[in-house]
Amino acid sequence: MFGHNGGMVPDYELAATVAADTPEKMRAIVDPLRAQILDLVMDRAATVTELALALHRPKSSLAYHVDVLVEAGMLQVVRTRRVRAMEEKFYGRTGRTIVYDESALPEGAVAPNFLAAAIAEAVPAARETRSTLRHARIAPERLHEFFDRVDLLAEEFTMLPREGDVVYGFIAAAYPTAHPVLPEVATPSPDATLAAVAAVPTEERR
Repeated sequence: MFGHNGGMVPDYELAATVAADTPEKMRAIVDPLRAQILDLVMDRAATVTELALALHRPKSSLAYHVDVLVEAGMLQVVRTRRVRAMEEKFYGRTGRTIVYDESALPEGAVAPNFLAAAIAEAVPAARETRSTLRHARIAPERLHEFFDRVDLLAEEFTMLPREGDVVYGFIAAAYPTAHPVLPEVATPSPDATLAAVAAVPTEERR
């Protein structure tokens, strides 16, 4: 997928997925600031200076968090350039989608709650907000099959051409509820069906 400037989104090669399957990796990505860094470099590769400007943080602070993500295998140097006598590094993600393994959460750490994060960051009463809420009584296997397609749609969203001034969020979730369930429709036995037919007057059966 290509962006408005004719380049890839993001502008570097990366794997389809990367697993956060160790306590070190989970500890690295559950930090809110580091999560923002990982989001920003989905647009394009960025330097520590650019990330510091975007996040309004000191460069030294951002450099520390970038190093944590690099050591955890979540960020990588995707290219460099010479600026005067110094080499400037551009960082990008190692995988387009991070696959969380909550069993690897270190003690005391809290798993990301994407629904809560979406509610917290959404602009109140924004007219551009699009949402829908549906319920369906389905088997777990059907749910997994359906959400596999949702994952593909979410990946497509991250690859859309970059343009405009607004950053939109995309949230998708499927979750168990305590919604009431209608009773199963009783299937009448053959004897009961015959008895019901016999009870209808002859002229109504013509």
